[in-house]
Amino acid sequence: MTKLTKRIVDSIKPDVRETFAWDDELPGFGLRVKPSGIKTYLVQYRAGGRTRRHAIGRHGVLAPDDARKEARRLLVAVERGSDPSAERKAALRAPEFGKLLDRYLAEHVERHNRASTAAEVSRLVEKLIRPALGTLKTAAVTRQDILKLHGDLAGTPRQANFVLAVLNKAMNLAEAWGVRSEGSNPCRHVRKYPETKRERFLSAAELAKLGDELRRLEIEAREPWPVIAAIRFLALTGLRLGEAINLRWNAVDTQRGCISLAAGETKAGARTHPLGSNALALLAALPRSKGTPWVFPNRASMAALSPHVMEKAWARIRKQCGFSDARLHDLRHTVGTVAGQGGANAFQVRDVLGHKTLAMTDRYVNRATDPVRALSERVGAEIAAAMEGRPQPEVVPLRVGNATD
Repeated sequence: MTKLTKRIVDSIKPDVRETFAWDDELPGFGLRVKPSGIKTYLVQYRAGGRTRRHAIGRHGVLAPDDARKEARRLLVAVERGSDPSAERKAALRAPEFGKLLDRYLAEHVERHNRASTAAEVSRLVEKLIRPALGTLKTAAVTRQDILKLHGDLAGTPRQANFVLAVLNKAMNLAEAWGVRSEGSNPCRHVRKYPETKRERFLSAAELAKLGDELRRLEIEAREPWPVIAAIRFLALTGLRLGEAINLRWNAVDTQRGCISLAAGETKAGARTHPLGSNALALLAALPRSKGTPWVFPNRASMAALSPHVMEKAWARIRKQCGFSDARLHDLRHTVGTVAGQGGANAFQVRDVLGHKTLAMTDRYVNRATDPVRALSERVGAEIAAAMEGRPQPEVVPLRVGNATD
Protein backbone atom coordinates (compact mmCIF):
# COMPACT_ATOMS: atom_id res chain seq x y z
CA MET A 1 0.00 0.00 0.00
CA THR A 2 1.42 3.38 -1.04
CA LYS A 3 1.01 6.34 1.28
CA LEU A 4 1.99 9.79 0.06
CA THR A 5 4.79 10.85 2.38
CA LYS A 6 7.28 13.66 1.97
CA ARG A 7 9.98 11.21 0.95
CA ILE A 8 7.78 9.64 -1.72
CA VAL A 9 6.47 12.99 -3.01
CA ASP A 10 10.00 14.41 -3.22
CA SER A 11 11.13 11.33 -5.17
CA ILE A 12 8.48 11.67 -7.91
CA LYS A 13 10.04 13.11 -11.09
CA PRO A 14 8.07 15.18 -13.66
CA ASP A 15 7.30 13.71 -17.05
CA VAL A 16 6.62 15.30 -20.41
CA ARG A 17 2.95 15.00 -19.56
CA GLU A 18 0.92 15.77 -16.46
CA THR A 19 1.02 12.76 -14.12
CA PHE A 20 -0.82 11.72 -10.97
CA ALA A 21 0.08 9.71 -7.88
CA TRP A 22 -2.75 8.44 -5.67
CA ASP A 23 -2.74 7.71 -1.99
CA ASP A 24 -3.89 4.17 -1.20
CA GLU A 25 -4.63 4.97 2.44
CA LEU A 26 -7.20 7.70 1.62
CA PRO A 27 -9.00 6.99 -1.66
CA GLY A 28 -9.51 10.18 -3.64
CA PHE A 29 -6.43 11.93 -2.23
CA GLY A 30 -3.61 12.42 -4.69
CA LEU A 31 -0.78 14.45 -6.15
CA ARG A 32 -0.67 16.11 -9.58
CA VAL A 33 2.77 16.65 -11.09
CA LYS A 34 3.15 19.17 -13.93
CA PRO A 35 5.91 18.88 -16.57
CA SER A 36 7.31 22.05 -15.03
CA GLY A 37 7.85 20.15 -11.77
CA ILE A 38 5.04 21.87 -9.81
CA LYS A 39 3.40 19.35 -7.47
CA THR A 40 -0.14 20.00 -6.20
CA TYR A 41 -2.22 17.97 -3.72
CA LEU A 42 -5.83 17.37 -4.77
CA VAL A 43 -8.97 15.35 -4.14
CA GLN A 44 -10.92 13.47 -6.79
CA TYR A 45 -14.61 12.71 -6.25
CA ARG A 46 -17.96 12.34 -8.04
CA ALA A 47 -20.72 14.92 -7.85
CA GLY A 48 -23.71 15.38 -10.10
CA GLY A 49 -22.81 12.21 -12.01
CA ARG A 50 -19.38 13.58 -13.00
CA THR A 51 -15.83 13.05 -11.77
CA ARG A 52 -14.31 16.25 -10.41
CA ARG A 53 -10.89 17.27 -9.15
CA HIS A 54 -10.28 19.96 -6.58
CA ALA A 55 -6.80 21.38 -5.87
CA ILE A 56 -5.85 21.62 -2.19
CA GLY A 57 -2.45 23.30 -2.33
CA ARG A 58 1.13 23.02 -3.52
CA HIS A 59 3.69 20.63 -2.11
CA GLY A 60 6.23 22.60 -0.14
CA VAL A 61 3.60 25.05 1.07
CA LEU A 62 1.60 22.14 2.46
CA ALA A 63 3.10 19.06 4.08
CA PRO A 64 1.57 15.72 3.00
CA ASP A 65 -0.08 15.14 6.40
CA ASP A 66 -1.71 18.61 6.34
CA ALA A 67 -2.92 18.06 2.77
CA ARG A 68 -4.33 14.65 3.80
CA LYS A 69 -6.30 16.24 6.68
CA GLU A 70 -7.80 18.81 4.32
CA ALA A 71 -8.56 16.10 1.76
CA ARG A 72 -10.39 14.05 4.40
CA ARG A 73 -12.45 17.13 5.39
CA LEU A 74 -13.40 17.82 1.79
CA LEU A 75 -14.34 14.23 1.08
CA VAL A 76 -16.57 14.16 4.16
CA ALA A 77 -18.22 17.35 2.86
CA VAL A 78 -18.78 15.67 -0.51
CA GLU A 79 -20.52 12.79 1.24
CA ARG A 80 -22.87 15.38 2.74
CA GLY A 81 -23.71 16.86 -0.65
CA SER A 82 -21.02 19.49 -1.08
CA ASP A 83 -19.16 20.09 -4.34
CA PRO A 84 -15.85 21.90 -3.52
CA SER A 85 -14.83 22.37 -7.15
CA ALA A 86 -18.14 23.92 -8.16
CA GLU A 87 -18.13 26.12 -5.06
CA ARG A 88 -14.65 27.42 -5.87
CA LYS A 89 -15.65 28.21 -9.46
CA ALA A 90 -18.77 29.98 -8.21
CA ALA A 91 -16.65 32.00 -5.80
CA LEU A 92 -14.34 33.06 -8.64
CA ARG A 93 -17.34 34.08 -10.75
CA ALA A 94 -19.02 35.83 -7.82
CA PRO A 95 -19.30 39.63 -8.02
CA GLU A 96 -17.19 41.98 -5.98
CA PHE A 97 -18.77 42.98 -2.69
CA GLY A 98 -19.23 46.48 -4.07
CA LYS A 99 -21.61 45.06 -6.69
CA LEU A 100 -23.52 43.18 -4.02
CA LEU A 101 -23.84 46.42 -2.02
CA ASP A 102 -25.34 48.09 -5.10
CA ARG A 103 -27.92 45.32 -5.36
CA TYR A 104 -28.60 45.42 -1.62
CA LEU A 105 -29.30 49.17 -1.77
CA ALA A 106 -31.48 48.92 -4.88
CA GLU A 107 -33.47 45.77 -4.14
CA HIS A 108 -33.79 45.92 -0.37
CA VAL A 109 -32.98 49.29 1.20
CA GLU A 110 -34.83 51.46 -1.32
CA ARG A 111 -37.86 49.15 -1.34
CA HIS A 112 -38.22 48.18 2.30
CA ASN A 113 -36.58 50.84 4.51
CA ARG A 114 -37.99 54.19 5.52
CA ALA A 115 -36.49 57.16 3.66
CA SER A 116 -34.49 58.32 6.69
CA THR A 117 -33.15 54.81 7.32
CA ALA A 118 -32.31 54.35 3.64
CA ALA A 119 -30.38 57.62 3.63
CA GLU A 120 -28.34 56.59 6.67
CA VAL A 121 -27.64 53.11 5.30
CA SER A 122 -26.49 54.62 1.99
CA ARG A 123 -24.22 57.04 3.86
CA LEU A 124 -22.59 54.24 5.85
CA VAL A 125 -22.15 52.09 2.75
CA GLU A 126 -20.46 54.85 0.76
CA LYS A 127 -18.39 56.36 3.57
CA LEU A 128 -17.29 53.28 5.53
CA ILE A 129 -18.22 49.89 4.06
CA ARG A 130 -17.43 50.24 0.36
CA PRO A 131 -13.93 51.74 0.89
CA ALA A 132 -13.02 48.91 3.28
CA LEU A 133 -14.58 45.88 1.58
CA GLY A 134 -15.92 46.90 -1.83
CA THR A 135 -13.13 45.42 -3.96
CA LEU A 136 -13.18 42.00 -2.26
CA LYS A 137 -15.06 39.09 -3.79
CA THR A 138 -18.36 38.69 -1.99
CA ALA A 139 -17.64 35.05 -1.22
CA ALA A 140 -14.15 35.94 0.02
CA VAL A 141 -15.18 38.39 2.76
CA THR A 142 -14.19 36.76 6.04
CA ARG A 143 -15.03 37.24 9.69
CA GLN A 144 -11.60 38.78 10.14
CA ASP A 145 -12.50 41.44 7.56
CA ILE A 146 -15.69 42.22 9.47
CA LEU A 147 -13.89 42.26 12.81
CA LYS A 148 -11.28 44.68 11.49
CA LEU A 149 -13.86 47.13 10.15
CA HIS A 150 -15.94 46.86 13.32
CA GLY A 151 -12.79 47.36 15.40
CA ASP A 152 -11.73 50.42 13.41
CA LEU A 153 -15.05 52.03 14.40
CA ALA A 154 -14.75 51.25 18.12
CA GLY A 155 -14.58 54.96 18.93
CA THR A 156 -18.18 55.39 17.74
CA PRO A 157 -19.87 52.23 19.10
CA ARG A 158 -23.40 53.10 17.96
CA GLN A 159 -22.23 53.70 14.39
CA ALA A 160 -20.05 50.58 14.50
CA ASN A 161 -23.05 48.48 15.52
CA PHE A 162 -25.20 50.01 12.77
CA VAL A 163 -22.49 49.14 10.22
CA LEU A 164 -22.45 45.57 11.56
CA ALA A 165 -26.24 45.37 11.19
CA VAL A 166 -26.01 46.59 7.58
CA LEU A 167 -23.31 44.04 6.78
CA ASN A 168 -25.27 41.26 8.45
CA LYS A 169 -28.34 41.98 6.34
CA ALA A 170 -26.31 42.26 3.13
CA MET A 171 -24.62 38.93 3.83
CA ASN A 172 -27.92 37.20 4.61
CA LEU A 173 -29.23 38.44 1.25
CA ALA A 174 -26.03 37.22 -0.43
CA GLU A 175 -26.88 33.73 0.82
CA ALA A 176 -30.50 34.06 -0.32
CA TRP A 177 -29.33 35.21 -3.77
CA GLY A 178 -26.89 32.29 -4.05
CA VAL A 179 -23.78 34.50 -4.00
CA ARG A 180 -22.51 32.95 -0.76
CA SER A 181 -23.05 29.42 0.54
CA GLU A 182 -25.70 28.76 3.17
CA GLY A 183 -24.63 29.49 6.74
CA SER A 184 -21.48 31.37 5.68
CA ASN A 185 -22.44 34.84 6.97
CA PRO A 186 -19.13 36.19 8.38
CA CYS A 187 -20.97 38.59 10.72
CA ARG A 188 -22.02 35.68 12.93
CA HIS A 189 -20.38 35.71 16.35
CA VAL A 190 -19.15 39.31 15.94
CA ARG A 191 -20.22 40.94 19.19
CA LYS A 192 -21.78 44.38 19.23
CA TYR A 193 -20.27 47.09 21.38
CA PRO A 194 -22.17 48.15 24.51
CA GLU A 195 -23.96 51.43 23.86
CA THR A 196 -24.39 54.04 26.55
CA LYS A 197 -28.07 54.81 26.99
CA ARG A 198 -28.74 58.54 26.94
CA GLU A 199 -31.14 60.02 29.47
CA ARG A 200 -30.72 63.63 28.29
CA PHE A 201 -33.71 65.95 28.34
CA LEU A 202 -34.06 69.71 28.55
CA SER A 203 -34.92 71.27 31.91
CA ALA A 204 -37.37 74.14 32.26
CA ALA A 205 -34.43 76.56 32.42
CA GLU A 206 -32.93 75.10 29.23
CA LEU A 207 -36.30 75.27 27.48
CA ALA A 208 -36.48 78.95 28.45
CA LYS A 209 -33.01 79.53 26.93
CA LEU A 210 -34.08 77.69 23.79
CA GLY A 211 -37.24 79.77 23.51
CA ASP A 212 -35.26 83.01 23.92
CA GLU A 213 -32.73 81.96 21.29
CA LEU A 214 -35.43 80.95 18.78
CA ARG A 215 -37.18 84.30 19.24
CA ARG A 216 -33.89 86.17 18.77
CA LEU A 217 -33.09 84.23 15.60
CA GLU A 218 -36.59 84.87 14.33
CA ILE A 219 -36.39 88.62 14.92
CA GLU A 220 -32.92 88.90 13.41
CA ALA A 221 -33.72 86.44 10.59
CA ARG A 222 -30.54 84.52 11.40
CA GLU A 223 -32.08 81.14 10.61
CA PRO A 224 -34.75 80.26 8.01
CA TRP A 225 -38.26 80.37 9.48
CA PRO A 226 -39.03 76.72 8.53
CA VAL A 227 -36.04 75.56 10.62
CA ILE A 228 -37.14 77.59 13.65
CA ALA A 229 -40.74 76.44 13.27
CA ALA A 230 -39.68 72.80 12.90
CA ILE A 231 -37.64 72.94 16.12
CA ARG A 232 -40.61 74.44 17.99
CA PHE A 233 -42.87 71.77 16.54
CA LEU A 234 -40.49 69.00 17.63
CA ALA A 235 -40.37 70.42 21.15
CA LEU A 236 -44.17 70.63 21.41
CA THR A 237 -45.04 67.25 19.90
CA GLY A 238 -42.19 64.82 20.58
CA LEU A 239 -42.30 63.65 16.97
CA ARG A 240 -39.26 62.06 15.41
CA LEU A 241 -37.24 64.39 13.18
CA GLY A 242 -38.22 62.54 10.00
CA GLU A 243 -41.89 62.57 10.96
CA ALA A 244 -41.84 66.35 11.44
CA ILE A 245 -39.80 67.51 8.46
CA ASN A 246 -41.67 65.19 6.06
CA LEU A 247 -45.07 66.49 7.19
CA ARG A 248 -47.33 67.63 4.33
CA TRP A 249 -50.19 70.08 4.63
CA ASN A 250 -52.69 67.50 3.39
CA ALA A 251 -51.85 65.40 6.46
CA VAL A 252 -52.85 68.21 8.86
CA ASP A 253 -56.45 68.05 10.12
CA THR A 254 -57.13 71.23 12.10
CA GLN A 255 -60.78 70.27 12.65
CA ARG A 256 -59.91 67.06 14.44
CA GLY A 257 -56.72 68.49 15.89
CA CYS A 258 -54.34 65.85 14.57
CA ILE A 259 -51.93 64.89 11.82
CA SER A 260 -51.80 61.67 9.78
CA LEU A 261 -48.48 59.88 9.49
CA ALA A 262 -48.10 57.41 6.63
CA ALA A 263 -46.51 53.99 7.07
CA GLY A 264 -43.30 54.98 5.28
CA GLU A 265 -42.80 58.09 7.40
CA THR A 266 -42.69 56.54 10.88
CA LYS A 267 -41.25 53.51 12.65
CA ALA A 268 -44.58 52.57 14.19
CA GLY A 269 -46.49 52.35 10.93
CA ALA A 270 -49.36 54.56 9.83
CA ARG A 271 -51.02 56.38 12.70
CA THR A 272 -53.02 59.46 13.64
CA HIS A 273 -51.16 61.73 16.04
CA PRO A 274 -53.27 64.13 18.18
CA LEU A 275 -51.86 67.64 18.67
CA GLY A 276 -52.26 70.06 21.55
CA SER A 277 -53.53 73.61 20.99
CA ASN A 278 -50.00 75.11 21.08
CA ALA A 279 -48.83 72.84 18.27
CA LEU A 280 -52.00 73.56 16.28
CA ALA A 281 -51.55 77.31 16.81
CA LEU A 282 -47.98 77.05 15.56
CA LEU A 283 -49.15 75.31 12.38
CA ALA A 284 -51.97 77.83 11.88
CA ALA A 285 -49.48 80.70 11.99
CA LEU A 286 -47.15 79.24 9.36
CA PRO A 287 -47.22 80.56 5.78
CA ARG A 288 -48.15 78.07 3.08
CA SER A 289 -45.47 78.29 0.42
CA LYS A 290 -46.76 78.03 -3.13
CA GLY A 291 -45.48 75.14 -5.20
CA THR A 292 -44.61 72.86 -2.28
CA PRO A 293 -46.70 70.45 -0.19
CA TRP A 294 -44.32 70.57 2.78
CA VAL A 295 -45.17 72.22 6.08
CA PHE A 296 -41.49 72.94 6.70
CA PRO A 297 -39.97 73.52 3.23
CA ASN A 298 -36.39 74.26 2.30
CA ARG A 299 -36.78 77.77 0.94
CA ALA A 300 -34.06 77.27 -1.68
CA SER A 301 -35.30 74.03 -3.23
CA MET A 302 -38.90 73.91 -1.94
CA ALA A 303 -38.25 70.28 -1.01
CA ALA A 304 -38.71 69.09 2.55
CA LEU A 305 -36.08 70.21 5.03
CA SER A 306 -33.31 67.63 5.19
CA PRO A 307 -31.99 66.08 8.41
CA HIS A 308 -28.58 67.53 7.54
CA VAL A 309 -29.91 71.09 7.39
CA MET A 310 -31.76 70.61 10.68
CA GLU A 311 -28.78 69.09 12.48
CA LYS A 312 -26.43 71.85 11.31
CA ALA A 313 -28.85 74.54 12.46
CA TRP A 314 -29.40 72.77 15.79
CA ALA A 315 -25.64 72.60 16.36
CA ARG A 316 -25.47 76.39 16.05
CA ILE A 317 -28.53 76.96 18.24
CA ARG A 318 -27.55 74.64 21.06
CA LYS A 319 -24.07 76.18 21.17
CA GLN A 320 -25.61 79.61 21.65
CA CYS A 321 -27.88 78.21 24.35
CA GLY A 322 -24.96 76.62 26.20
CA PHE A 323 -26.11 72.98 26.13
CA SER A 324 -23.91 71.55 23.41
CA ASP A 325 -24.51 67.95 24.52
CA ALA A 326 -28.23 68.07 23.67
CA ARG A 327 -29.33 66.46 20.43
CA LEU A 328 -32.41 67.30 18.41
CA HIS A 329 -33.73 63.87 19.40
CA ASP A 330 -33.54 64.97 23.03
CA LEU A 331 -36.52 67.23 22.41
CA ARG A 332 -38.46 64.00 21.99
CA HIS A 333 -37.01 62.72 25.28
CA THR A 334 -38.10 66.00 26.87
CA VAL A 335 -41.72 65.48 25.83
CA GLY A 336 -41.69 61.95 27.24
CA THR A 337 -40.08 63.14 30.47
CA VAL A 338 -42.52 66.02 30.98
CA ALA A 339 -45.41 63.63 30.33
CA GLY A 340 -44.06 61.08 32.80
CA GLN A 341 -43.37 63.69 35.47
CA GLY A 342 -46.93 64.90 35.06
CA GLY A 343 -48.35 61.52 36.05
CA ALA A 344 -49.05 59.97 32.64
CA ASN A 345 -48.90 56.20 32.59
CA ALA A 346 -46.58 54.26 30.29
CA PHE A 347 -49.31 53.56 27.77
CA GLN A 348 -50.16 57.25 27.41
CA VAL A 349 -46.51 58.25 27.08
CA ARG A 350 -45.99 55.63 24.39
CA ASP A 351 -49.05 56.89 22.54
CA VAL A 352 -47.83 60.47 22.64
CA LEU A 353 -44.41 59.41 21.33
CA GLY A 354 -45.83 56.89 18.85
CA HIS A 355 -43.81 53.94 20.04
CA LYS A 356 -44.27 50.75 18.05
CA THR A 357 -44.77 48.49 21.05
CA LEU A 358 -48.09 50.06 21.95
CA ALA A 359 -49.15 50.63 18.36
CA MET A 360 -49.00 46.88 17.88
CA THR A 361 -51.78 46.47 20.47
CA ASP A 362 -54.25 48.67 18.58
CA ARG A 363 -55.84 45.65 16.95
CA TYR A 364 -56.68 44.22 20.36
CA VAL A 365 -57.42 47.26 22.51
CA ASN A 366 -60.12 49.81 21.75
CA ARG A 367 -58.82 53.10 23.21
CA ALA A 368 -60.42 56.53 23.12
CA THR A 369 -58.17 59.36 21.85
CA ASP A 370 -59.29 61.85 24.54
CA PRO A 371 -56.68 60.84 27.16
CA VAL A 372 -53.91 61.09 24.57
CA ARG A 373 -55.21 64.43 23.31
CA ALA A 374 -55.42 65.74 26.87
CA LEU A 375 -51.88 64.61 27.52
CA SER A 376 -50.66 66.26 24.30
CA GLU A 377 -52.45 69.45 25.39
CA ARG A 378 -50.89 69.50 28.85
CA VAL A 379 -47.37 68.64 27.67
CA GLY A 380 -47.51 71.19 24.85
CA ALA A 381 -48.80 73.89 27.18
CA GLU A 382 -46.08 73.25 29.76
CA ILE A 383 -43.26 73.23 27.20
CA ALA A 384 -44.63 76.31 25.42
CA ALA A 385 -44.82 78.17 28.74
CA ALA A 386 -41.23 77.22 29.58
CA MET A 387 -39.96 78.33 26.18
CA GLU A 388 -41.81 81.65 26.48
CA GLY A 389 -40.69 82.25 30.05
CA ARG A 390 -44.27 82.22 31.37
CA PRO A 391 -45.43 80.59 34.61
CA GLN A 392 -46.35 76.94 34.25
CA PRO A 393 -50.06 76.66 33.33
CA GLU A 394 -52.61 74.81 35.37
CA VAL A 395 -54.33 72.35 33.10
CA VAL A 396 -57.66 70.93 34.17
CA PRO A 397 -57.85 67.27 33.10
CA LEU A 398 -60.58 66.32 30.69
CA ARG A 399 -63.49 64.49 32.28
CA VAL A 400 -64.14 61.17 30.61
CA GLY A 401 -67.80 60.21 30.64
CA ASN A 402 -69.26 56.75 31.20
CA ALA A 403 -72.29 54.90 29.96
CA THR A 404 -74.58 56.46 32.59
CA ASP A 405 -73.70 60.11 31.79
